[in-house]
Amino acid sequence: MNVDTADAAASSIAAAIGEPARARMLYCLTDGRARTSTELAIVADVSPSTASVHLHRLMTKRLVKVFAQGKHRYYSLEGPDVARALEALSVLAGGMRNSFVPNTPEPLRAARTCYDHIAGSLGVTLHDRIRTMGWLVDDSKNRSSYDLTPRGEKGLEALGVEVDATRALRRRFAFACVDWSERRPHLGGSLGAALLKVALKRKWVTQDLDSRILSVTSFGRREMLARFALQA
Repeated sequence: MNVDTADAAASSIAAAIGEPARARMLYCLTDGRARTSTELAIVADVSPSTASVHLHRLMTKRLVKVFAQGKHRYYSLEGPDVARALEALSVLAGGMRNSFVPNTPEPLRAARTCYDHIAGSLGVTLHDRIRTMGWLVDDSKNRSSYDLTPRGEKGLEALGVEVDATRALRRRFAFACVDWSERRPHLGGSLGAALLKVALKRKWVTQDLDSRILSVTSFGRREMLARFALQA
């Protein structure tokens, strides 16, 4: 890319960020949590149809990305480079921004089941930790799906997950499932279900019979700290 082309590209991105409604949407997403177009329309104080136009512009400039889950489409920043650029602009502009405050009851927010896998703060933290450990790799054909690295296969087999049998099931193997209270991904698919089975079998967590709440046991806290360096 020559200088003139780079200047034009930078100017175009700056123009996309510079529109107030789009800027409000982008800064709303800097906390790392995904949101729907309806929620972003409220944040930007525009109609849903106008929000869709703005989001399309931001996607075109590779400032945001979207992935579908069920009936919903969730938007988040394209990556850390976008977040750093917005943070730098915020420093120049000055001022503080309100942080995301979930209104989900604390026991449900802490740990629960989502269908048959671990959700809530525990699920999100476990997802992030497994990725940081290099156990998961993005699927080249589907950016919201995962596959296991050799290290991940070895680590999960050591926990008691039958990886080959889990992979052979007639469902998605592993994917980023947006957590409705944390608005960040936890691990879904047959691999997420296998992890929950292991956690229940090993008594890391117990399940409330009358709700989806999971309670982490004292033994589970020690195990998660030892195996994942995770404070549960």
